[in-house]
Amino acid sequence: MNDIRTSDDLRLAWPQPAHEWNEATPVGNGRLGAMVFGGIETARFQINDSTLWSGTPAGPAHALAAVRDQGAGPERLAEIRAAVRAGDHRLAESLLMSFEGDYSQEYLPFADLTMGLEAELPGTYLGRTLNLDNGVVEEQIRFGPQTVRRRTWASRPADALCIEVTADTGTLSLNLGLTSPLRELDRETGQKGLILAVSVPVDGAPLHEPGVAEPLRYTDEVTPGGYDPYAALAVRVDTDGEVRGADGRWTVHGMTRALVTVASSTAAACFWSRTDAKSRADHRAAATVSADRALASGAEALLREHQDDLRTLLASTSLRIGARRSGTFDVARDILSGADDALTATVMYQLGRYLLASASRPGAGPPANLQGIWNAELHPAWSSNYTLNINTEMNYWPAEVAGLSECHLPLFDLLDRIAEHGTPVARELYGARGWVAHHNSDMWGWALPVGMGHGNPSWAIWMMGGTWLTQHIWDHYDFTRDATFLRERGWPLLSGQAAFCLDWLVEGEDGCLDTVPTTSPENLFFSAAGTEESLTYSATMDMALIRALFENTLAAADTLGIDDPLCAEIQAALPRLRTPAVAGGGWLQEWAEDLTEVDPLHRHMAQMVTVFPLGQIDPATTPELAAAAARLLDRRGPGAMGWSWAWKIALRARLGDGDTARDLFLEAVQPLSYDASEHAPVDGSQWGGLLPNLFSTHPPFQIDGNYGFTAALAELLVQSQGDVLRLLPALPTAWQEGEVRAVRCRGGLEADLRWHGGQLTSVSVRRTAGTAEDDIRIRCGEHETLTHLPVGGSRTFDAELRPLC
Repeated sequence: MNDIRTSDDLRLAWPQPAHEWNEATPVGNGRLGAMVFGGIETARFQINDSTLWSGTPAGPAHALAAVRDQGAGPERLAEIRAAVRAGDHRLAESLLMSFEGDYSQEYLPFADLTMGLEAELPGTYLGRTLNLDNGVVEEQIRFGPQTVRRRTWASRPADALCIEVTADTGTLSLNLGLTSPLRELDRETGQKGLILAVSVPVDGAPLHEPGVAEPLRYTDEVTPGGYDPYAALAVRVDTDGEVRGADGRWTVHGMTRALVTVASSTAAACFWSRTDAKSRADHRAAATVSADRALASGAEALLREHQDDLRTLLASTSLRIGARRSGTFDVARDILSGADDALTATVMYQLGRYLLASASRPGAGPPANLQGIWNAELHPAWSSNYTLNINTEMNYWPAEVAGLSECHLPLFDLLDRIAEHGTPVARELYGARGWVAHHNSDMWGWALPVGMGHGNPSWAIWMMGGTWLTQHIWDHYDFTRDATFLRERGWPLLSGQAAFCLDWLVEGEDGCLDTVPTTSPENLFFSAAGTEESLTYSATMDMALIRALFENTLAAADTLGIDDPLCAEIQAALPRLRTPAVAGGGWLQEWAEDLTEVDPLHRHMAQMVTVFPLGQIDPATTPELAAAAARLLDRRGPGAMGWSWAWKIALRARLGDGDTARDLFLEAVQPLSYDASEHAPVDGSQWGGLLPNLFSTHPPFQIDGNYGFTAALAELLVQSQGDVLRLLPALPTAWQEGEVRAVRCRGGLEADLRWHGGQLTSVSVRRTAGTAEDDIRIRCGEHETLTHLPVGGSRTFDAELRPLC
């Protein structure tokens, strides 16, 4: 087969096989993910399916009924609000515990495929690479004069994991094994390969609930509602050798080539795709047919289709900081050593893009979770779920700006499911219209608070999960100007969430509209009595998110020409929302009152959502508040864990402080200095870092940091909030040279720019959507210009923003 690399590709290299999961290399197609360990005698491919979650479709509804049975509802909410207003924290908290459901469900590992290679002479492993431009992992092994190449990729067009093995001379022997950490139900071994079927737990308790008697609960029966928790995985092989498959063992001798394809079928995928349920025999057949169909295409066609798909998507945008963008770089020597932080920034930007394109594709499955789609643990940290008070949002911060707009779409599929369950939750718990989401969710659309009646409200009770998520709807529209999306997908979600917030707000004594109770994730404050508390009213984050939602909903109605009575309610409410305040110490205030934080170094920057991503506070338009925001960042200090670093970098970028942003980045990309299996305290007192495979970690591993770095690096170079396209708004002094191509900007725009000696040299702007009448205001340092472009039109400017063509 022809070489599928190009001279412009960016490749990461590891000289040895992975000895543990944190060293393995990720591939994925949005549905199937695999961690490629490499090796000779026992090469492991740890396999995930993005639809393989514990739980059942009926779980959220049953949990709501249980919460109602323990007294939660509008009447008790009124008591809680009265207790909060009276400062009776213990009463308010004890009453609020009845609103907590159990927990969202767990994202689970599926299977392990092992492959052994043998030849006449002993083997020498020559290393593995991950091509960040085409998603292919390549390994080379030498048996004396014989060279063997193994390539692994996850094909979205074929909906299969593909592994190709070729020998340049002589022959090989190959053996395959397939196991699962889940309860095995069926196994078939034959000439064509292997089939494995498992039972999926109907309930999975998170690690932080050790008191659950049966943390993974299976059932042998179809659950109420007709859901059968079943999944099948098929492995198919085409080879020119002599095949033997029986008694659970599969081997081939005398081969020069082999193509292995892996496909799956799960009951949960039918739920997610809203298709009819399958029988168990149908699942086994569906997985087999998919794997056979991929196999029949042959390795060359499979790889060509994969390249046409993924390389095209990843090539849509590129970034280079420093002189190097292409080449093969040893991860330990060239990246984790800190030898060239400009190269590290280039790699981390593209790695985040690669990981999002691998974990989140339209029509493939649920969106990227806390670990993307890669997880080997039956009890992953925080259930590897959707954590809605920062982590899920951060996963999708880079989607639009980094040219991966289609990868955003699975998030909106999840919002549809959350809204379905969040509508009865809003009505029955709070007496409100619309829909609500809280701190956690899962692929079933969990919308209740979590905590099992003992979770601290600082993290378990937060009614703004849906409010923040709907910002992504407006962002998707604002970048793409896709009015059809806004009408068909966006408006129902925006208007439903706006209706909930209108009903959630209550009038305060001063006439302002408040959220009661409120928490500021996940911080605490000292009460007047000196106790550590979480419940109060109108946290700054609440007000900022609701203001953004209301403004976006009005803008959507105006864009679509919708005349809805809801808009008049929003217009009346907007002036009554509390605005950000400055604390006595000079920093941006976290709550409606100037309360003292229990942890001044807290890893969350809840009130800073006003700066990024919402853009309500900006040095040019609100200089006093921007200065207070900077002081808050100074007070919070550096360090913490991956996602917190990423947010701080993006915040410094919005505030124009590129050098401090780079300092934070340099901290964040240091290799983790201790055992990644030792989970760090959640308070951020023990810093995270990068793992040997460049996954970001708390620890444990959380992928939000990887995605957040991509978004934050883009913010240092191009910003498009408000009505201004800002070029190099926070370029670190040390990053003297670089280039960005086709970065996406709000208003349906793209920009190419280069800089040298720390100064812009040229910029080209293109309009991909919108109208020619829309202003394009461009600013770089002291220079500014105003231009107009038709759709498809472009214009190039020099360093002083004078038009060149």
